[in-house]
Amino acid sequence: MHPWTTPPSGPAPARGAVVGAIPARYGSTRLPGKPLLPIAGRPMIEHVYGRVREAPGLDRVVVLTDDERIVRVVERFGGEVELTPPECRSGTDRIAWAARGWEGVAAVVNVQGDEPLIDPAAVGLVARHLAEHPEDPIVTLAVPAEREEEDAASAVKVVCDLAGCALYFSRARIPFPRHGNAPAVRPRKHLGVYGYQREALLRFAELPPSPLEEVESLEQLRALENGIRIRVLEGGRPAPGVDTREDLERVERMMTEG
Repeated sequence: MHPWTTPPSGPAPARGAVVGAIPARYGSTRLPGKPLLPIAGRPMIEHVYGRVREAPGLDRVVVLTDDERIVRVVERFGGEVELTPPECRSGTDRIAWAARGWEGVAAVVNVQGDEPLIDPAAVGLVARHLAEHPEDPIVTLAVPAEREEEDAASAVKVVCDLAGCALYFSRARIPFPRHGNAPAVRPRKHLGVYGYQREALLRFAELPPSPLEEVESLEQLRALENGIRIRVLEGGRPAPGVDTREDLERVERMMTEG
């Protein structure tokens, strides 16, 4: 039996450290065993881990998983890994569970385990901002949306206030150009890299799912509905995630063909 009542006691990070956390679940509905599927001769989770390790501003990188098979693979390629309870509902919950035992940590960057082409510079941008601006509880990224993404539900859009903090995230086109003579404001696409001050992460994870979160199926709306500010930085390169077998094949072609 695993002692799920208390977080694991991994290596003690330096006080004020920023950790790159990679949640990796084995039981994907559409692609079972997804973190271990091979891409260009290596398991997907190894590609993600290697890219996050390249990000500036991180003091530690760790995979958080619910499955011993992923633990063994990460240990085999020399990565750091912690086993977390299978009951964790989301990657954020998995990170928060582990972070309760990270007393020396100041902030955490959440990088999904199914993004083998994640941009290390984007992760580093979030990590540096967390370290330099502890007053910002949550930090994320956005880039101008491509024309074909403006109305696509798969591309999450974000609108911000004049200070650069999120007003709303939506799968719909926002802002909507109601008048043709209005100032041109291009929709911005949200990139799914999140950074949390540790205390903000623990608070967020204790909150129940919120109404707008459930309507849009966007976890970050829970923070906004509860008055937690999200700083949106401009930067980073969009990276294709892997949700289906077709995605996996496309990413492999991108890696092997350059």
